[in-house]
Amino acid sequence: MLVRKAYRYRLYPNTTQSEALARNFGCARFLYNFFLAERKRYYAEHKADQEKRGLNYFDTTSQLKNLKRAPEYAWLKEAHSQVLQQSLKDLDHAYQNFFAKRAAFPRFHKKNGRQSIRYPQGVQVGETWVNLPKIGKIRAVIHRPCEGKIKNVSVTKTKSGRYYASVQVELKVSEPAPSEANAVGVDVGLKSFLVTSDGGSIPAPRYLFKAQKRLARLQRKLSRRQPGSVGREKARKRAARQHERVANQRKDFLDQTSRWLVNHYGLIGIEDLHVKGMVRNRKLARAISDAGWGELRRQLVYKGTWYGSRVIVIDRFFPSTRTCSSCGRVLPELALAAREWGCPVCGAHHDRDLNAAVNIKREACSRVGTTRINAGGEALSPLETAAVLAEARCRLV
Repeated sequence: MLVRKAYRYRLYPNTTQSEALARNFGCARFLYNFFLAERKRYYAEHKADQEKRGLNYFDTTSQLKNLKRAPEYAWLKEAHSQVLQQSLKDLDHAYQNFFAKRAAFPRFHKKNGRQSIRYPQGVQVGETWVNLPKIGKIRAVIHRPCEGKIKNVSVTKTKSGRYYASVQVELKVSEPAPSEANAVGVDVGLKSFLVTSDGGSIPAPRYLFKAQKRLARLQRKLSRRQPGSVGREKARKRAARQHERVANQRKDFLDQTSRWLVNHYGLIGIEDLHVKGMVRNRKLARAISDAGWGELRRQLVYKGTWYGSRVIVIDRFFPSTRTCSSCGRVLPELALAAREWGCPVCGAHHDRDLNAAVNIKREACSRVGTTRINAGGEALSPLETAAVLAEARCRLV
């Protein structure tokens, strides 16, 4: 089967290459902001006309040709033409995501924010370098070989001033053999990052909480610096590096945890949590955001497809916590502070998280045998679900 993977390499451009990248970043950012303002202006003037309410990608590319011919915008020719086109595509995708209610309305890009450009073709990756059109070979740390056909390459400059190249490739891999491992239910939380139905647990690393004192100190130093000064820019980079460190720690932890789960279990059940709504609780918003539940689920889905583990997402309204795993009794309510509880019917004593994980596993196994499921982001037919059940050899608790 054909899959797409991405390799992220650290870049070390020299002074000339840094200046060339800065010109590309600036041109792409200018075009994004220019045509965002143009599309907003056009809509304000033609919103009454149903046939001319907005511009699309093809309209902006036509205007880009005239813009590059104008003497005052001749400097746009210094950037790679495809980089400019990809910037307009990004703007069009931002509008499409807004209309599909997947994201907020597009905002203007800032110079001090994360800079990014994309090359759809013409990029080569060597043993110690990445070759970009009109820039040349940039020294890079190729920590793993780039396998497959290169589809596109995104070059980013973080707020701390570090450069990265994300190389997306398409390669053909053999269909993964069905895993012989057992089924498992996974319940995520704040005290324990996750608890499995077989009694295992992983404590929450809380990387942001551990770095709060240092972040607060760096932010105070930043606020004391004079705006526009060299000292303020240095303080801003120190704070940005610390934020990146926390993000990288969390990403590495989620990568290792998700890979461990798909390696050890052939059928994984996980809840569909409404994280966006949960972070509205101002007392728990920081801890929930630091946990990264949504990213764990995303990684489980695509890694399960790659390595032969089936991931089943349980409906968010399933009462996994309030259901007794022994007799099936559902409590009308259960306080968040109650970490343990006893069933009033059968008298069984439950740990809150372990009981939820067991119920999630049961629900996942039952859905495999009776309904269409979400495995790797795709719905399976009843015949395929029966095959999944046989392959996973799930055993109900």
